Amino acid sequence: KVAGAGPVWRVGARVLPPAWRLRAAGGGFGTAAGRGGSGGGGRLVLGAAFALGGGAGLCLAARQRLREHSAAELPAGSLQLTLYQYKTCPFCSKVRAFLDYHGLPYEIVEVNPIMRKEIKFSSYRKVPILLANAGSPLQLNDSSVIISAIKTYLISRRNSLEEIVSFYPPIKTVTEKGKEVLEYENKYWLMLDEKETKRVYPVKEVRVEEMKWRKWADDWLVHLISPNVYRTPKEALASFDYIVREGKFGTLEGLFAKYVGALAMFFVSKRLKKRHQLRDDVREDLYEAVNEWVKAVGKNRLFMGGNQPNLADLAVYGVLRVMEGLEAFDDMMVHTNIQPWYQRMEEVIQK
Repeated sequence: KVAGAGPVWRVGARVLPPAWRLRAAGGGFGTAAGRGGSGGGGRLVLGAAFALGGGAGLCLAARQRLREHSAAELPAGSLQLTLYQYKTCPFCSKVRAFLDYHGLPYEIVEVNPIMRKEIKFSSYRKVPILLANAGSPLQLNDSSVIISAIKTYLISRRNSLEEIVSFYPPIKTVTEKGKEVLEYENKYWLMLDEKETKRVYPVKEVRVEEMKWRKWADDWLVHLISPNVYRTPKEALASFDYIVREGKFGTLEGLFAKYVGALAMFFVSKRLKKRHQLRDDVREDLYEAVNEWVKAVGKNRLFMGGNQPNLADLAVYGVLRVMEGLEAFDDMMVHTNIQPWYQRMEEVIQK
């Protein structure tokens, strides 16, 4: 542990058999162990909402299994990485999927979603935040910026990580409600020279496709999660039961978040359904989106990246796996064609 910084783990990837396999084998599914939350009344409910994706989406994430590594196992000269996260944040899940797939050891600091004391050092108040030390300490914000910048650094060692991050400048914009936010217009680009680009993207269409589906995961897929996992009062309660058990809440905070948050999110999910113009049965939108992704991957590729996942594969997987253990995830596995691709993703990330 780091004094005053909350729970810290040095982690690697480990994927355990998800609940949907147990259901397929046994014909039944037990109590959903899920977590989620968003919006709603009161500071505690709002804190739970931040734990599920902040302003970019009100989402659920599944249980992350962590495997400890000692400092002696770190490769010499490797990046020193610390991820500040909510375990229940889908954008944090994206970053973990990326780091795990690339075999990059990192530490996790779990952030209290209400007080957020663990990130008091930062003027940027969302998660994930990645602190990277490749000779000098550096803070990276926004999940897609983190992934693009670290991926660029792994491919090209011509520039320092600090120089690479400078290629992703934050731009202040104002939302329809008049709120000032930071955006990163080029966050889906890898900053490579012509030779490196040709090596990673043999043809232009490969790069365009990857960027398109990374953006799709952030702008569309992630917004289908909350309406589905909070679809009924029962599902909402199961989601909040999980976030309270797995998140960093005090006893009273947890009780309040679980029951008041579940009720609030049930109604918030209805507003989200209207905002994103979803069908009355929101499962249909989820199924359609997932099958759209499977169709884009196609029958002749293991992954969108070919024989190995690309950044779009990792983004979609990171978003979808946050539903593991919940009814919505089980339904998705049964009623869509995602299962073979999802199993392949689990296998390569576990390796």
